[in-house]
Amino acid sequence: MSISILVRLAVCLPAMYFYSMEKKNLVFIATSLDGFIADRDGGLDWLQSVPNPDNLDLGYEKFIKRVDAIVMGRSTYDVVRSFGIDWPYKIPVFVLSSTLDSPAEDLKDKVEVLNGSPLEVLKEIHGKGYTRLYIDGGITIQNFLKADLIDEMIITTIPVFLGGGFPLFGELSEEMGFELVGSEVYLDALVQSSYQRLR
Repeated sequence: MSISILVRLAVCLPAMYFYSMEKKNLVFIATSLDGFIADRDGGLDWLQSVPNPDNLDLGYEKFIKRVDAIVMGRSTYDVVRSFGIDWPYKIPVFVLSSTLDSPAEDLKDKVEVLNGSPLEVLKEIHGKGYTRLYIDGGITIQNFLKADLIDEMIITTIPVFLGGGFPLFGELSEEMGFELVGSEVYLDALVQSSYQRLR
């Protein structure tokens, strides 16, 4: 190996190491025009209101490659289980619940149940070596926002008014600034906006 290549590696490795160890909590979610993530009955059929004949992933695969674990609430876990499909996640999933003791038997090697505040949960997950986390589920996102622990949000807006249901956001004790860092239109109808927390 030439000296020039070794020098380049010596310069790049610390930066690569820092990037891989950087702690970051990210959201990737869809919402209706009036800010709901599920209808009054908890239904999600409205997410398919815009035809997607080519089954585009709408940026999901690109996003999921940026995280090394998923943190979701009990309700989201139950919804995914209700789909009746194989467990769709290839990375570790941490389910937050004060009532669930353990995951379903067939998911014991893929899912871990945790209980505690967002900070306590993060400390435990970081201790296991996972630092870039996908935060999923309405209540979970709201709780992490209240603790000011969301660093980036990617929100896809579906052009439909639900008129009620489960809101994406709840009340906060103080103003919280985010910066728009990108926007993309899918299927000539869905607007996907990326925001980063201003700190």
